[in-house]
Order: sequence, then structure tokens, then C-alpha cells
Amino acid sequence: MKVLVTDPIADAGLDVFRDAGHEVETAYEVSGDDLLEAVSDANALVVRSGTEVTEAVFEAAPDLVIVGRAGIGVDNIDIEAATDHGVIVANAPEGNVRAAAEHTVAMAFASARSIPQAHIRLKGGEWAKGDYLGTEVNGKTLGVVGLGRVGQEVAKKCASLGMDIVAFDPYISEERADQLGAELADLDGCLDRADFLTVHVPLTEETEGMIGEEELAQLEGGYVVNCARGGVVDEPALAEAVEDGVVAGAAVDVFAEEPVSEDNPLLAVDDVVVTPHLGASTEAAQENVATSTAEQVVAAFAGEPVMNALNAPSIDETAFPRVEPYIGLAETAGKVAAQLLDDRISSVEVVYQGDIAEEDVDFVTASALKGVFEPLEWQVNAVNAPRIAEERGVDVTESKTRSAEDFQSLITVKVADGDTEVSVCGTLFAGDDPRIVRVDGYRVDAIPHGRMVVARNADEPGVIGLIGSVMGDYGVNIAGMFNARETIGGEALTVYNVDGEVPEDAIEELLADGRIIEVRQIVLDDD
Repeated sequence: MKVLVTDPIADAGLDVFRDAGHEVETAYEVSGDDLLEAVSDANALVVRSGTEVTEAVFEAAPDLVIVGRAGIGVDNIDIEAATDHGVIVANAPEGNVRAAAEHTVAMAFASARSIPQAHIRLKGGEWAKGDYLGTEVNGKTLGVVGLGRVGQEVAKKCASLGMDIVAFDPYISEERADQLGAELADLDGCLDRADFLTVHVPLTEETEGMIGEEELAQLEGGYVVNCARGGVVDEPALAEAVEDGVVAGAAVDVFAEEPVSEDNPLLAVDDVVVTPHLGASTEAAQENVATSTAEQVVAAFAGEPVMNALNAPSIDETAFPRVEPYIGLAETAGKVAAQLLDDRISSVEVVYQGDIAEEDVDFVTASALKGVFEPLEWQVNAVNAPRIAEERGVDVTESKTRSAEDFQSLITVKVADGDTEVSVCGTLFAGDDPRIVRVDGYRVDAIPHGRMVVARNADEPGVIGLIGSVMGDYGVNIAGMFNARETIGGEALTVYNVDGEVPEDAIEELLADGRIIEVRQIVLDDD
């Protein structure tokens, strides 16, 4: 597989690709048509913040499997377009958490104690000791906007410095905030109480300019630190607030436009400390994000869940071995169910019973949807299957129950067209041997492989013999047969594993016999 790297990453990440046997091409600072040409035959694209990954990039790269962001922020990647094209987008949120948190704390200290300003003056020959009266952080309140990974790390470090922590984050629980020693508040409450304010949110339509003139006025006499994303804090408003003494100072590592322009108002204010996006610039952080990103790309190539996928179901690394065998089983059950219904699908339900119900099954459900939609010849994978369901108006539900009757774990995929429903149940024998064990309530024991024929017929003598004879007449070898019935003399269902395609003429000949109600040919693997 080919990996295109368009922003510099640590050599340790490149080594992961090469050690796994993949081709690596570096094309730093490529853009525009040159980027589209470079990515046209790539299977993976690895970027940092310098490369704009637009819809045009996805359209130009039909073989692209994954875009890896060596870092946290993904505002330079069109995730909606990626999802539409079935491309995974993954970042490396853990690799530079410590580095970003340490830089945030350092910037807070630098601003509160005027360290850069005093440094410059002393280097220039001035002993300006009397011009600077700093602020201690002990006993002060830190307002944290965004209590994610970096925000939590900053909160822990500052709490150990004797600061009280108040946080605004509508997506975190009171319980988790309590564990961190933080008090949750709405944004106004956070601003009103904060002596220092630090922001740790991504740049979105919701967060762009969220700290503006009105919010800064609530921080009167306080300090602002932004080491998250440029544009979250209104730069002209911040420059004016510091210049006018509304806030005592600010420290900014990220800007709405990078590299920062010379006329950026923040550069002209003495009490604003600025650094050129150094939050993740430590040797350890760069190696961590590079190797984490590379490992996720390699996992995507292997068809394994990507741990930090942003637009696809992901799963904890420790849970993956328990879930992995069910991924293929769910996809197979979905394929069988869709081909048995052979009609417009209006709803899909995936039911988990037994031990599997205790696991994180988002990726398994996405695989079931992939199986359902593949026979319809939709361009689908586990990334875009949920999106396709939504766009096509297919109602998707998921349910779990601890009870699984005779099985340790059972997965059922139900598909319906509004009037008719088909259900297919699968389980694993001996831990990793997939079996179809029920079709519409009929108990079977079918090996899901290659081609299968599912026949519904009257439970009468000679019917199975007739089916075998017709198959033989058309040169179709039966590799296995699994029969079930409702009652003696009622309706029966039989699943046949066959070694090749069953001609339509053979199916028509079978259906011509009044005892045979339905014959469906199921294709699971290409011949």
C-alpha cells in the first residue's frame, strides 16, 4: 500500500510504515493541482496542519482508505467529504497532550509574571525590576473552556499549583468533573469567576469567536491563554481588551491565520505573549503523534478498527480482541438477510445477546450495515454505512440483552421493507468458527461461506431429493445441507452450501414444483 506524507512527521512514524511493508512517499509543501496529482494513487494520506484536505482531494484519490492527522486538530480536513467517500479520518489526540498542557501552563506563568517582556528589556541593557509586578497563581481561579484531554491535563497541573478550577464543557459529566476537582458552570459563570481563562476546544462553527468582546469584559483584570486553535478567541477584541487594560494580559500560541501576518493586532500589544504554535513542539510529542498516526494507518490497511477514527466507529485497543471475531459474522449475517429479502430495505435492526452485549459494538453494527448494503451494489464500507443508511432513509436500531438462550453470544440482523421482515442469527463456535444458526426462526447450522442456497418448501417426502437431483443435473455440487422445519408436514427451510453458481434455469425448474415455495441464491464470497 502507498502512504503519501505531505507534512513533515518524525522519522519514527515513517519507520512504522516501512517496517509494515508499505511504500512511503514524502511530498512536503505540495498543494493545489500538485497535491491532487500526488494523492491520485495513494492509499493513505498523512498530514499535519499545513495540508488542506478538501473534497477535491477525496475525489482525486479513488483508492484512499484513510487520512491520518499527526496531531489533534482536524479543521484542515473536510470530514464530511471524507465520510461521503468512505475514507477514515483519524487523529492522534494522546500523543501531544502532555506537551500542549505544559505549554499552556508555561504561557500562563509567562503572562502573569511578564517573563518575555522583562527578558527583552534586560537583554537590551535595562534593569527594569520596578516596572513589573507579577500575579501569583496560588489561590486564583482557573476557568477552563473545554475539559477534553488537554483541558483535563491543564486542570490537574494547575490544581496542584493551588488553583481552584471552574470549567465550561456541556459534553462532560458532573462525575468526571468531580474526579478532576473541577466545578462545572455555564460559560458566563466560568468567565465571571475566572482569574485565568484557558481555552481547549476545536475550531468549529459553534466555537469560532466564542471568546469575544463581551466575554473578555467579564474577565476584567484576568488573563487569557489560548493554546488550542486560532479563531476561538477574537484576536482584534483580545488585543483591544489588553491594550485598554480590560484584561491584564494574554498568551497566544495559535492564530486564525498561520503563519501569522505582520499586521496581526496581537503582535503590537506589549502585554500579549505570543509563540508560533509551539504547543506540540517537543521531541517526545512529535514522535508520539507520528507513531500513533502510523499505527492507525497500518490498522486501517489490515481492516482493523482505527482507535482514534473521527468519522467511523472506533474501539478501545484492549476490547478489540473480544469483538474482532464478531465483525465478520455481523457483516455476513447482514449480507444473507439483505439477499433473502431481495426488496427495498426500509429498516435494519441489529440485536446483540449474551456476552457480546457487554461490549462496545458500534464497529460491529457498522459492519452489519455494510453487509446489508453491499448486495444492493451501493459503494459502502464501515465508514460510510451509517451515513448511507441516513441518506437512503433506512431506519437503523440496535438493541442488547444479556440472555442468549442456548448460545454464549448471538447476533441477529433483521431487515424489513415495511411489510416483510427477514431475520438471520449468527454465532461463533469454539470462539472463532462463524455459523448461521437461525433464519426467520428456523434452527439451522450453516457454514457461511462462498455460495449458499436457501429453499423454503413443504415438509414432504422426496422434496430434498428433488432439489439434490436438479442441482446435480445442472452440475452444481452440494457441499453441505442444513434442514429445519416448523412441524411435521408443515413448512421446512433448508440451507445448502454449493461449490458454484446455480443457473437461473435450475432455480426456475425447482420453483415449477408446487412443493417448493421459494429458492434464494446467496453470494457471500466472490468465486
